[in-house]
Amino acid sequence: MASTNTVPLPGPQTQLAWRAITTADLDSWHALIRRMVDVDKPGWAEDRADLEHALERPGNDPEQDSLLGVDADGVPRAFGLVNLNPGSVRAIGFGGVDPAWRRRGIGTAVYRWQAARARARVQEREGEDPVLRSYAEANNPSHLALLESVGARVVRYFTEMTRPLAGELPEARLPGGMEFQTFSDDISERLRAAHNEAFLDHWGSEPRDPENWRFTVGHPQFRPDWSFVVLDQSSGDIAAYQLASYDPESPQIFGYSEGYTELLGVLRPWRGKGIAPAMLAEAMRRFRESGMQNAGLGVDTENPSGALKIYEQLGYTPVSRQVVYDLALDAESS
Repeated sequence: MASTNTVPLPGPQTQLAWRAITTADLDSWHALIRRMVDVDKPGWAEDRADLEHALERPGNDPEQDSLLGVDADGVPRAFGLVNLNPGSVRAIGFGGVDPAWRRRGIGTAVYRWQAARARARVQEREGEDPVLRSYAEANNPSHLALLESVGARVVRYFTEMTRPLAGELPEARLPGGMEFQTFSDDISERLRAAHNEAFLDHWGSEPRDPENWRFTVGHPQFRPDWSFVVLDQSSGDIAAYQLASYDPESPQIFGYSEGYTELLGVLRPWRGKGIAPAMLAEAMRRFRESGMQNAGLGVDTENPSGALKIYEQLGYTPVSRQVVYDLALDAESS
């Protein structure tokens, strides 16, 4: 059940009226995010389906876990969300301010509301080091300055990378006794279990329950024809997998069409056999056959598996960086 602890809304000094986000706001909320994207040029932008899912996440209460600031004409100018997975004490904050309304203290007001809401929710749960986690684009100095000013600390960096698909593609191949199998509904639940196992030792990862997994593989941008598992032929087990997507707005945002690797995982018994490069080479072939100009992915730059080096060797180059901040919730916010 979601918390019943009510957190005060930002005050009138913001010159906005504040309330919870509802499904009736989806179109105008998405329009706000598009205005932000046009200015901030992030490595990834939320689709309308992502916003709808955010309001429907199990365990969250949109009435209390979402915030929308509207101007005198009812136009959304700022928003905030707090998500908390079942059993977790790591809340994820998501929000933003219309570029035309920045530098008025609105972003700080939204963040302080997020911190108060997250603190109210994690107080109901047992666990060490409860935090509010936020993601900021490295090329957005005002967002970085806001997070620094409220006492959040940098805990990780992620890099978005891309690779042109013109010319020769990598020759990496699967080891003997292994084969690709294109994604299908028949293998989806097995793949969910394999993903949760593969990411047990990945920083910041939490298991995906069936509902969140269905959203992942049912997302409008998901491309099942580009997605696949690697099967060990002797056992029939899933050894690895690659899930891909296509954002139809990528040419407008980046200047090129891009097939994107959303999830890439190799289960522990099959690591160190060169499967990841083979999967990315296969993904590139599928992307190019569908007319894509580039292949893209994101990487945890501190991943001890050496993933960044592998991607660089395959020709991927950085295009943007995301900074992850944590605010400790076991102490008062500054």
